[in-house]
Amino acid sequence: MEVRDNARYFRREILIRLVRSFLKNSLLQDVDKIPVDILPARQTAYRCCIYKERAILRTRCLAALGFRVEEDDEVTPLSEYARRALAREKPTSPVMTVLDIACNECVTSRYVVTELCQSCLARSCALACPFDAIDVTKGPARIDPDKCKSCGKCKEACPYQAIMKRVVPCENACPVGAIHRGSAGRAEIDFDKCVSCGQCMRACPFGAVMERSQMIDILKAMLTEKKKMVAMLAPAIAGQFPGTVEQVVSALKAIGFAGVIEVAVGADITTRNEAKEFIERMEKGDAFMTTSCCPGYIETVRRHVPELAQFVSDTATPMHYTAELAKKDPEAVTVFIGPCVAKRYEGINDPLIDFVMTFEELDALFEASQIKVQDCAAAEFDTLPSAEGRGFAVTGGVAAAVNAIVDGRVEIKPICINGIKPAMLRLFKMYPKGKNPGNLIEMMTCEGGCIAGAGVVCSAKKTVKDVEKFAAQAAPITPGDKETD
Repeated sequence: MEVRDNARYFRREILIRLVRSFLKNSLLQDVDKIPVDILPARQTAYRCCIYKERAILRTRCLAALGFRVEEDDEVTPLSEYARRALAREKPTSPVMTVLDIACNECVTSRYVVTELCQSCLARSCALACPFDAIDVTKGPARIDPDKCKSCGKCKEACPYQAIMKRVVPCENACPVGAIHRGSAGRAEIDFDKCVSCGQCMRACPFGAVMERSQMIDILKAMLTEKKKMVAMLAPAIAGQFPGTVEQVVSALKAIGFAGVIEVAVGADITTRNEAKEFIERMEKGDAFMTTSCCPGYIETVRRHVPELAQFVSDTATPMHYTAELAKKDPEAVTVFIGPCVAKRYEGINDPLIDFVMTFEELDALFEASQIKVQDCAAAEFDTLPSAEGRGFAVTGGVAAAVNAIVDGRVEIKPICINGIKPAMLRLFKMYPKGKNPGNLIEMMTCEGGCIAGAGVVCSAKKTVKDVEKFAAQAAPITPGDKETD
């Protein structure tokens, strides 16, 4: 029997149906029927009943239309939301939204004793607990949740591995503690803390967290308003679809994009500017500098570790520089296409970025448009980047690119932070106090780099070799101050 990720399936299926209806000019007529069409009568339900499933699908449609589910009154029909989406001038923050009806109301994260407990004589767990939270007087050990501080020392001490940590997936995945159980027991996002990385969306096994899509906004601009749409394609695209990257370029033009620019070209500009800045900082006597291309990291610093702000590179991101190139044509409307949900937040706050689309959304757009990438003719990019620019997509790529440009002019000790975890925030606070591990620190919110973003189609494990091969097809970046053509 085929097993599928139903959380991802429903996100994709809703996007496909919305796009198909838009293309047929029947969005307002079709959208109210989407939950029923996906789950018709007598269909097996994944929850208590098919009616709750449809109610959840309705909220998934809201997010796909670009709205905050938290603001839904449960009475307004989807067709009215679709009408508002078509009238919307531009996307807004926040990027993420919680479908509270889809939340499984997970129990609070804590350590629990399993049936593997042998009521041993040594009482290792109780002796290890610094909070006197474990009772071993009557049979198997018991943990008092009111006393337990979740330090995990009991789990480490148990010789039978009889103690496990029960986690709430979304809370456990969030690197900054921005998502938590609210008063009603369901997940809530504290948007003052949220860095829009999307890790909670990937982690929730019930699909109760979604990003607010800009798909309708993009389609309206492209097909209704006939604007000159320019796709800015992130190098992490390699391996995401059957066929080559050059065939993806052709597929994008078949959809209606007037031009396609490789974001790795902007990455080359970032590399040179960041290398120049690094040299200047080191000659000035700065202890270290961190990279600035990851929007999740930038928001982490701004919201949680302001002590690091002075050490963050002032250089703009590859997306920004690529948009600068695109906007040399005053009629161009820029659409960044990449693996990163946080780029959506960055794009909302960058006047050069009009829209942001994830690879997952692009996959749905291809399917709805009946375009198979592998059947398209190859189309070349207008401007070719360096191998190092394409390497930005993988952990270590940014540091390697900057190192190549620095070319020994100052001492460089690159360190790569491969994914941000909650415990790292305390570590980051120590860097300004002289505890920095190197003088050039590459920061990636997602483990593995951009290829592990929340908006990918294929996992980093499947695509890392494809990205490396794609990068190897380009020429190395020219060291020093000499510019490439």
